[in-house]
Amino acid sequence: MLMRAIGLVFVVAVAATQVPQVFEALKMPVSAGGGTPAAVPVAVARAGTTVLEADATGHYRGTFRLNGKAIEAMVDTGASLVAINETTARRIGVSIASLDFKYPISTANGETRAAHIRLQRVEIGTVRVEDVDAFVLRDKALSGTLIGMSFLKRLGGYSAEDDRLRLER
Repeated sequence: MLMRAIGLVFVVAVAATQVPQVFEALKMPVSAGGGTPAAVPVAVARAGTTVLEADATGHYRGTFRLNGKAIEAMVDTGASLVAINETTARRIGVSIASLDFKYPISTANGETRAAHIRLQRVEIGTVRVEDVDAFVLRDKALSGTLIGMSFLKRLGGYSAEDDRLRLER
């Protein structure tokens, strides 16, 4: 009986040291909003270069700074411009009352209208671009922020390899 108790204590002790590692390996980062994967940390390779790691869904997400405000965003090479919703526009200092939603655009969710703005600056890590064209969409038409080609084409280069997106100024 004593040997079984000692054996059980030994197994429990070994399992207790391994359980945290198992949970860490299985844990997928999730944002506070629910089932959307959280932004993956940015790695800075050298001055003027930033590397984004692909998240569990294969997308490149990170914390960008739009007009100096930290905004979680996803890089989207299919988007012509940086696209933000009304809520994000307010956060970064854009007056919604002055916007003219006159530009018809096609999104993955169908047709909608957008207002054109110019962002003072878009930054991630050590990469910074000034005077970036962007569209503001209604909140119901866009739930997140997309970093489109109006930012990417202003870079010195960008490339995706081995689940990493390298942005170079």
